[in-house]
Amino acid sequence: MYDIIIVGAGPAGLTAAVYARRANKSVLLLDKAAFGGQITYSPKIENYPGFESISGSELADKMVEQALNQGAEVEVENVTGIRDNGETKTVLTEDGNEYEGRAVILACGAKHRHLGLENEEQFIGDGISFCAVCDGAFYMDKTVALIGGGNSALQEAILLSETCKKVYVIQNLDFLTGEQRLQEILTKKENVEIITGTVVNSIADTPAFSAITIKNVHTEELQRLPLDGMFVAIGLVPENGAFAELVDLDAAGYIDSAESCLTKTPGIFAAGDCRKKGVRQVATAIADGATAAIAACRYLDR
Repeated sequence: MYDIIIVGAGPAGLTAAVYARRANKSVLLLDKAAFGGQITYSPKIENYPGFESISGSELADKMVEQALNQGAEVEVENVTGIRDNGETKTVLTEDGNEYEGRAVILACGAKHRHLGLENEEQFIGDGISFCAVCDGAFYMDKTVALIGGGNSALQEAILLSETCKKVYVIQNLDFLTGEQRLQEILTKKENVEIITGTVVNSIADTPAFSAITIKNVHTEELQRLPLDGMFVAIGLVPENGAFAELVDLDAAGYIDSAESCLTKTPGIFAAGDCRKKGVRQVATAIADGATAAIAACRYLDR
């Protein structure tokens, strides 16, 4: 029996583990993949306090090391559900294992929606990025494509246009869906070219990211675009479906929890990108992790 089981070992989950261990609670961290979360995809982070510049994987390693040194236990497991027993919770996994805890913190994160192309995964973090704030500086005076047409995509494109030589904005619909104000800003940028009614058909199969082929959805005409990098902003996918009976989810599938990180089920808390929130950055994730851990400790000590 653990005091607190944390589902997800990204910045929110790892921070929660540190805070919980410092409160002398036994902690188990469960994650189905490499610990560290989405930050491991970022080659350089320059907006995290205390580090002028650090790679995402290095920062993740430091967070994991700190949690382990504090005494948190870890297991690589894909959590498939939680059984609420009242004063205790049973966390169920894909491998058929069951872990008992007095409280659970859901820090499952949200993954960036991918394009689903054949060789996409090999270029993520090395030619393909999901965050212009994080990685835009690497493409100063270079040519990039921004895939997407919503508010987030347009904001990313505007940011990239300030430093990149050329920015292609590629949208599968015949129109951009972002705010008119953002569209007006983009259309005035001489180094921005907006291409609508078009999808990415393939990525050049080369050792380094070098080009994409785009396809017009109406004519099916193909065009090759040489690029230095590509930013994908077609939405995030939360992975909260397994917990839908225990927490409230909004229309997009995020846990509808306030800044308190509480959920409708006593003893279950939410932290990080899996939670409904306005800003998803490392700094806001660790803030959630601290808040959720403190709330869980208070719940246990009540």
